[in-house]
Amino acid sequence: MMRALVYHGPKNVSVDEVPDAKIEKPTDALIKITTTNICGSDLHMYEGRTDVEEGKVLGHENMGEVIEVGDGVDRVKVGDMVCLPFNIGCGFCKNCEAGRTGFCLTANPGNAGAAYGYADMGPYNGGQAELLRVPYADWNALVLPEDAREKEKDYVMLSDILPTGYHGTELAQVGIGESVVIWGAGPVGLMAAMSARLRGADQVFVVDRQSDRLKLAEQLDATPIDDSKGDAVQQILDATRGEGADKGVEAVGYQAHDHEGQERPGLTINSLIQAVRPTGRIGVVGVFVPEDPEAEDDLAKEGKFGFDFGTFFFKGQAMGTGQCNTKQYNRQLRNLIHRGKLNPGLIVSHELNLDQAAEGYKNFDDRLDGWTKVLLHP
Repeated sequence: MMRALVYHGPKNVSVDEVPDAKIEKPTDALIKITTTNICGSDLHMYEGRTDVEEGKVLGHENMGEVIEVGDGVDRVKVGDMVCLPFNIGCGFCKNCEAGRTGFCLTANPGNAGAAYGYADMGPYNGGQAELLRVPYADWNALVLPEDAREKEKDYVMLSDILPTGYHGTELAQVGIGESVVIWGAGPVGLMAAMSARLRGADQVFVVDRQSDRLKLAEQLDATPIDDSKGDAVQQILDATRGEGADKGVEAVGYQAHDHEGQERPGLTINSLIQAVRPTGRIGVVGVFVPEDPEAEDDLAKEGKFGFDFGTFFFKGQAMGTGQCNTKQYNRQLRNLIHRGKLNPGLIVSHELNLDQAAEGYKNFDDRLDGWTKVLLHP
């Protein structure tokens, strides 16, 4: 038996004894988890805003040491330190071959896309545990260089938030010398700010209202925009000579709130339509769901909201959406971390052992001051 963080219902998670993860197919590897993160999208499940089943082991941001491989695994070796993309891909379906590994057609039959420990993303348990089974290991495991343990806080971000933040800038096609506005200064928004700088943006604005997160945005050479101190769209227009930003990234998702605390799922996207200039592009990497039974209005319960399409059309804007295809970026981003060009671990605020996971979830979900990114070490 191994210890793992198990979902028992809304705001009810605990570290329990569960059967050991094990090799089930020749293409599997078994990983001893050394670091696993709590993700903002885990909080949708924690709050009961998804249909994740009770008994599921959570955790899709995982890194560790390979301790066993199946007979069909060639590249990945016992002893390798690896980071696992949160998406589980097969490597041979139409979407994986095209690089769309977030939408694998094999790993979660009947659906496009699979992941560890996540609602509707297949039968796979997550890595907030001592051990993790990795399917299609040769395809999915990113082998890390010799400084893996020394830079563990940085490399573990390759599992999700760093590639996802980068994906937001890729969907928006951020280019050199452009201005970018990012809605949301959570971990993904901060990684999008880091990525926008990497891509040569000359102005990066990050909109939020939590001072600890806005301070981190400032450390990343972005301009913090506090939307509790006045209309954020107007602040962006004022800072861009009235034109609006060239590009925008949505990094909040369907549980967006206005500054008075009212939940408004369309707020961020409609604000970006207003704040991005005519013919600009918007990349959406915050999570939006096809249905949300716990939402406050009937439209939102069906995963819908009022979209300011008239303005979007009239301004000739374009939008890219969808979860990150992590494997498109993680190897290149790994190399930048290895060479000291990127240090995404700077946003980490807390490192806990696995037994403190439930407390970590509660404090992160309560947005307690200073709880910006939580790492667990089983």
